[in-house]
Amino acid sequence: MVLRTLLGLFGVVEFVFTRRLVDGAMAWASAEPDPVELEPWVYTVARLEGLVFMVWGLRAWRGASRLARRGREAAPVAAESR
Repeated sequence: MVLRTLLGLFGVVEFVFTRRLVDGAMAWASAEPDPVELEPWVYTVARLEGLVFMVWGLRAWRGASRLARRGREAAPVAAESR
């Protein structure tokens, strides 16, 4: 649950700041002192990846709230059966 939430938050950052994040990651990973030229499709794929992470994180959050709601609904029934 926590991992999915963190990946969802990372997806938001990746979706909003795609170019800055990808350029920073490539500068950090590259051994060359000069900046690396990337194809334009790299940014599109990174933005799609961010979108997938956001949806995945949102589904985890919605699933947890749904489970919590079920737990609250089931609690009075369990108390009455005792």
